Amino acid sequence: MSSRPPQVYTVSNESVLAEFIPFATPKLKFYKQLDTPYSSFHSLAQHITGLKNKHVKSLREDSADESLSKKISRLCEIFLFCLAELGLWLGLKATEFLSAENEVIFWGPKRDTVGDRIVSKFCQDVFQVFSTYVPSGLKWSIGGSVRENVNVGFLTDKVNCLIESLLEYSMIKDLRCIIFVERIITAIVLQSLLSQLPQLCCWKTAYMAGNHSGLQSQSRAEQIKIIEAFHVGKVNIIVATQILEEGLDVQNCNLVIRFDPSATVCSFIQSRGRARMRGSEYLLMIKSGDDSTLSRVKNYLASGDIMRKESLSLSSIPCVPFESEMSNEEFYRVEATGAIVTLSSSVALIYYYCSQLPSDRYFRPTPRFVIDKESKSCTLHLPLSCPIQSVLVDGKADILKKIACLEACKKLHQIGALTDNLIPYLVVEEADAQEFSNTTYDDEQVNYFPAELVNHCPSCSVIEMYHCYVIRLKKNFKYDVPFRDIALLVRHNLGADFENFYFDLEVDWGFVTVNLVYNGTIHLSPDQVLMARRFQITVLRVLIDHSMDKVKDVMDETFQKQILPIVDYILLPFSDNTKCFDWEYVIYDGNDWGKQMHYCRCRSNVHWMHTINGIFCRCMLVNSLVLTPHNGHIYCITHILDDLDANSPMKCYKCKNEDEGVPSYMDYYRSRHGVGLLYEMESLLSGRHIFTVKNWLQRSKHRKEKEPSGATVELPSELCVIILSPLPIDILHSFSLVPSIMHRIESMLLALNLKKLQLDHYMQNVIIPLDKILEAITTKKCEEQFSLESLETLGDSFLKYAVSQQLFKINNHDHEGLLSAKKDRMVSNATLCKLGCDHKLTGFIRNELFDPKLWAIPNDHSTSHEFGEELLSDTRKIYFRGKRRMKNKVVADAVEALIGAYLETGGEVAALIFMDWLGIEVTFVHIPHEKPFLGDPKMHINIRHIESLLKYSFRDPSLLVEALTHGSYMIPEIPRCYQRLEFLGDSVLDYLITTYLYNKYPGASPGLLTDLRSASVNNDSYANAALKAGLHKHILHASPKLHQQISSILNYHEQINLGPTIGWDSEMTFPKVLGDVIESLAGAILVDSEYNKDVVWKSMQPLLEPIVTPDTVKLHPVRELHELCQRHSYVMKPYSVSYKEGLASITIEVEAYGITYSHTCTGENKKTAKRLACKAVLGSLKARMPKI
Repeated sequence: MSSRPPQVYTVSNESVLAEFIPFATPKLKFYKQLDTPYSSFHSLAQHITGLKNKHVKSLREDSADESLSKKISRLCEIFLFCLAELGLWLGLKATEFLSAENEVIFWGPKRDTVGDRIVSKFCQDVFQVFSTYVPSGLKWSIGGSVRENVNVGFLTDKVNCLIESLLEYSMIKDLRCIIFVERIITAIVLQSLLSQLPQLCCWKTAYMAGNHSGLQSQSRAEQIKIIEAFHVGKVNIIVATQILEEGLDVQNCNLVIRFDPSATVCSFIQSRGRARMRGSEYLLMIKSGDDSTLSRVKNYLASGDIMRKESLSLSSIPCVPFESEMSNEEFYRVEATGAIVTLSSSVALIYYYCSQLPSDRYFRPTPRFVIDKESKSCTLHLPLSCPIQSVLVDGKADILKKIACLEACKKLHQIGALTDNLIPYLVVEEADAQEFSNTTYDDEQVNYFPAELVNHCPSCSVIEMYHCYVIRLKKNFKYDVPFRDIALLVRHNLGADFENFYFDLEVDWGFVTVNLVYNGTIHLSPDQVLMARRFQITVLRVLIDHSMDKVKDVMDETFQKQILPIVDYILLPFSDNTKCFDWEYVIYDGNDWGKQMHYCRCRSNVHWMHTINGIFCRCMLVNSLVLTPHNGHIYCITHILDDLDANSPMKCYKCKNEDEGVPSYMDYYRSRHGVGLLYEMESLLSGRHIFTVKNWLQRSKHRKEKEPSGATVELPSELCVIILSPLPIDILHSFSLVPSIMHRIESMLLALNLKKLQLDHYMQNVIIPLDKILEAITTKKCEEQFSLESLETLGDSFLKYAVSQQLFKINNHDHEGLLSAKKDRMVSNATLCKLGCDHKLTGFIRNELFDPKLWAIPNDHSTSHEFGEELLSDTRKIYFRGKRRMKNKVVADAVEALIGAYLETGGEVAALIFMDWLGIEVTFVHIPHEKPFLGDPKMHINIRHIESLLKYSFRDPSLLVEALTHGSYMIPEIPRCYQRLEFLGDSVLDYLITTYLYNKYPGASPGLLTDLRSASVNNDSYANAALKAGLHKHILHASPKLHQQISSILNYHEQINLGPTIGWDSEMTFPKVLGDVIESLAGAILVDSEYNKDVVWKSMQPLLEPIVTPDTVKLHPVRELHELCQRHSYVMKPYSVSYKEGLASITIEVEAYGITYSHTCTGENKKTAKRLACKAVLGSLKARMPKI
C-alpha cells in the first residue's frame, strides 16, 4: 500500500487496458457430483450426529457453558461438510487437525475444564470413526489411484476436478498458483492433500487463512513469510480464503483457481486480479447442472464491460458533491486528503485497526462494547496497546456501536494512530518498508586507492623531495636468512598516524613485526629516481613472477612512456649501520652488463669465472641474482663451493636402485638437460631458490617446522646469467614481504581517508585509532588476523538501542508494533546500505582476499591498473581502480562495524556523531516521559516485594505496574500493557549484555562473541531468570492458556531440578511472556532512572546470572548439526512436522558414511521438537564418531 494519491484513467474497452496491464484469461471447468457421494455417507453422517448429541448431553449434565455446546455443534457441521463436499479422507484430516491441541486453536482459548475435555473427546471419537473407514499402513497412500479413491468416497469429484486441473499445468515452469476456497478448514485439508500426492511432488503447497469470528489462525508475520516464499518460488501453490483477495501484495501469480465460487462481484474481480503475469489464467470450477452459479459467473465476467459502458454514458454528467451522498449518514472527513469514514464503515475500521495491534498466542486485541440500554450509552473499550483506552457515547440504541466506533476513528486520527488516509500507520509503515527494501541496489562498486600513493602529474623539478619512512622488520623465530630494513619514499607526508605504527605478518616460520618509522625528508635527482625505480621493478617483478620474461618489456614500457596517474613510490634497501640507503645495490646499468660487471671489488687476488654474460671475478657472483636458462629458474648465489667442481659426485642425490652409482655434476647435466660443461675445474656456486611472494597478511592454518629440502642447489657458473649484482639474500628476503606490507599500508591510508572524510564535517576532536577503522572496513572474506564481525556485533546492539530509545521518547502514542516497524526500517540492511552508498563508504570496504600476483608494482606500466578519480567531498578526492561485486549486507555490516569502532574508542558521543554524519539522527537528550494516569499502583501489585527483587526503588511505581501488565488484562484502572516498555527493554538489555561480553572477553573471536551473545540474549534465558526470581507470580494477565503453560513449566522444573535445564538443554518451551517481562522491567527501570543504563545493569545483572562464559556456552543443536553436516559433507534429509494430541513431532535424519542416524522427538511446538530431535541425532553421531 502506498501513500501516494491514486490517478484515474478511462479506456474504451478491456483490450486497450490489456496492452499495459496483464489480464487473466477466464476458463470454466465443470465437474459432476452426486447428491449421495458414496454408499457409507448416510451411516457415517448419522454416526457423527449421534456422537454430537451424546457429548452435548454430557455437557448439559455437567452444567457446562452453553458456548461449548455450540462449539460441538459447529464442529459437527464442519465434519459433515467435509464428508459431503471433500470426501472421507479429507474429513479424516479435518478431525485429525481439530482434535490436536496445537497452536492453531479454534473458537477461543483452551481452559482445561471438564467441558473442554468433552469437546476434545468428541473430536477424538469422530476421528476414530473416520479411521475405521480409511486404510492405514505403509503400503497404502491417498496418492495411489485418485479415480479409485473417488469411487470409494475418499475424495469427491470436486476434489478430483481440482487435481486434474493442476496436472494440466504440470509443464508450466515456475508455477505460481492460488486456489481460493470459502472455508478455513478447506484450505487446511486441501494443503495436506496436495502435499502428499506424488503427482504434485514437484510443487510446494501452503495454506493461508485469516481471523474470523474469534477463530484463531495464522499471524500476519506467518502470512507475510508465506507470500515471500511464494515470490521466490519456495512455495508454488497457496490454498487461501478470501484473505488473499486483497490487502497482502502477491506478485508473479500465473494461475488462479476458484475452488469455491465467488460470493460477490467484488470477490470475483479481486481474485481474478491476483493473476498478474502475462499469459495467466483464471479457472472457475462449477458443478454441472448448477445453472444459478453458472449464470452468476457469466454476469461477473460481463460486469467489466457493463460498468465501463455505464461509466462512459455518464461521463458528461457533472459529479454530485460527495457530501450530498452522505447527507443521511454521519461521517468524519480528513480535509487534507478527503478520506472519509462513515457510521457504517467505522465499525469495520475499528476492528481492522485492532487487528493490526500487537498480539501473541495468549491474546488477540479486539474492541469490547458495554451498552447501557437504560441510559442509551455505549462505552467502547479498546486494547491496552491503543493510545485511546475507551470512548463513551450516547444516542439511538440501534446505532450505538457505530457512533462509538466513529468517535474512536475521529480520536485515533487526531492523535496520529490513523493516517490522513484513515489507515493504521503500521500498514503504511510496513508497506513503505517493503517498497524501500525492493529498491534496486547496484552490487558493482568501485575499489578505492589512496591518493597519497598516486602520482597524477609529471614532475618539472630537477630535484624531487620525498618523505622517508623506514620499514623495520623483526622476526620472532630462528632462521638462517635475516631481514634487512627497507626505506619507503613517498611524495606526501602520511601524517601522525604513520610516524610510528606496528603490525604483524604471519610467515611460514612465525611472526614478523613490521614497524613503520618516519625518517624525515630526502631529495633525489632524476637519475637516482630512475635507478631506484629500475631496481624495485626488477626485484619485485622477479620475486612475483619467478621469471625474467616480463622484466625487459616492463623496463621498455616504463621508461619509454609515462602513463598518469600511476602508483608512485620508491622502495630501497636501508642500512641500519649507516642510517641511509644502500645505493651500492641499486646503482647499475641494466643495458650495459659488461660495463657494470667488469668492475671488480677485489683489488688483488682476482679469480675469474665463466658465465653466459661473460667472464667475471668470483666476487661479482657472490650475492648475485642469476638466471639458469636451461631450466628457467632464478637463484640467489650465497657463496662459492670451493670443494666442488663439475667432476664431483652430486650431493643429496637419491639413487633409483642400489646398483646405480652417484653421478657427477657433469654427468647429471649432460643426461638430464643435454648440456655439456666446458669448465669442469671451476668451483660450483651455491644457489638458493628465491623466495615465494605470498599473502602474509592471511591467517596461517599450517606453519612449517623447517625449510624444505632442495632449498639450495649446486650450480656451474657457466650455466648462469647474472641479473643483478651485488644483491644480498637478506634484501630479497625483505622484498618478498613488500606486497603484503604495502597492501596493509594502502589499507591504512584508505582508513585515514575515511577518517578525514568524517572529520571534515565535525569540529569535535574524536580520536579513533586507524587500526579500528581498518578493522571496521575489513570483512571476514579477507581472511586476515582481524575482521569487522566483533565491531559489527557491538555496533548493531548500540544502533538498535539508540534508535529504540529515540523512537520510544518521541512517539509517545505509538504501540510496540509500530515502534518495531519504524525501528526495523531504520536499522534494516537496505537502509544502512543506502546510507553507506550515499556517503561513499563502499569504495573503502575491503572484501576480497589479497592476491600478491595482482598487486600493483609502483611505476610498473606492464599491468592494467587504470585509475579513475572520484570526489569524496568538495575538498577531497580519491582514486579508484576498477569495480568489484559487493552485497548490500556487506555494506550494512561495515556501517554497523564503524559505529562499533567509534563506540569502543570514542564512547557513545563519538558513535552518535558518526551516526549523525551518516544521516541517522539520534539524540540522548532527556525528554520527560508522558504516561496515562494510574491511581494507586499498590492496589495491583506488591511493589515493595518486587523492588526488593530488582534491588531498585521506583520513583514512579506506575511504571512497574505497566511493566507487569499483559495485554489480556483489560481493566479500566490500568491504561497500558508492557509492550512499549518491552520494546525499549529489549534493546537496552541486548546492548548492555553485548557490551559486557565484549569488554569481559576482549580476545574472543568474532564467532565466539556471537555465540555468547546468542546464548545470553534470548527468550529462554530471560524466561528462566523470571522464573528463578518468582516474577511469574506478579504478572497481571487474564489468559487461562498462559496460566496453564506457566504451571506446566514449574512442574517440569520441579521434576528435573537436579540437572541443567536452561538454554538449549531444556526440553520445554518457555512462554514468551516470561521473557517479555524481564525486558519490560529493564525498560521501566531505564525510563524511571532517566535513561541511566548503569542503574539498569546493576539491577538486571543479578537476575540474569549466571551469564554464559566461553567455557559454558553451547551451540544451538539445530545450528550445530547443520554446521557438522556441512563440514563433513553429511546428508541431512528433509523433515516434516506432524501434530497429535496437541504436540508437534519431527523426525530428523542424517546420513553419514552410508549409515542413517534418525530420531523422532515430540515437543510443545515445532521449534522444541526440532531442537530435541537435532540434539538426539548429534548425540548418536558423537557416540559413533567421538572425534567429530
